[in-house]
Amino acid sequence: MERKVVLVTGASRGIGAATAIHFAKRNYDVVIHYYTGKGEALKIQEQIERESNVNTMIIAADISIEAEVKEMIDQVISTMKRIDVVINNAGIAIDTLFQDKTVENFKRTLDVNLIGTFLVSKYASEYMYEHGGNIINLSSTNGIDMGFPMCLDYDASKAGIISLTKNLAIQFAPNIRVNAVAPGWVETENEMKELDEEYIEMEKDKILLHRFGTPEDIAKTIYFLASDDASYINGTVIRIDGGQ
Repeated sequence: MERKVVLVTGASRGIGAATAIHFAKRNYDVVIHYYTGKGEALKIQEQIERESNVNTMIIAADISIEAEVKEMIDQVISTMKRIDVVINNAGIAIDTLFQDKTVENFKRTLDVNLIGTFLVSKYASEYMYEHGGNIINLSSTNGIDMGFPMCLDYDASKAGIISLTKNLAIQFAPNIRVNAVAPGWVETENEMKELDEEYIEMEKDKILLHRFGTPEDIAKTIYFLASDDASYINGTVIRIDGGQ
């Protein structure tokens, strides 16, 4: 039986890397997208090829640029011959005090997080609509609840992803299921290096499970949404926050 192909954007580290590895262990061929982290992407590719008997591909693109997204999807189809699942994970956060925020940084956050998710979904759907498939978008609990003014641009982008998810589910029905996950605190290298121990412990006390999530926690839910076990779930956002 021919293996399915998953494209994971922002797969060189964190949730994206964990998701790529998780799908590979379940016999998916994996496309590892990155923007600047080629060395990290190569390490994930090497790990997958060492641990799983699947095909892999790494590809670079700025997902905020339409021509680069189109070229990326064309290359994936040309090389892998199919695309069954898209995980829109790539994103940025430019956290600054409100008074230091700039229009340029706000636009960049929206361009990558929201417009990038739209563009990858748009061009992947041109193949997937005929063949069927799944799109899973990465939102955040910050897109649902009030976060902090220092990340209001990030929060706005993640709220936009929820709206985009619901609209794309309507647009692509019944051929492509579109869902989103909204993680809370997750122990990624990027997130942890910005926080001191006292703040981490204070935030953990607000979570019913008294711990931050792991990238693997998020990857498992993403995989579930892409699987046949979730075949009647569409246009939905699943919080993954330990009871935050």
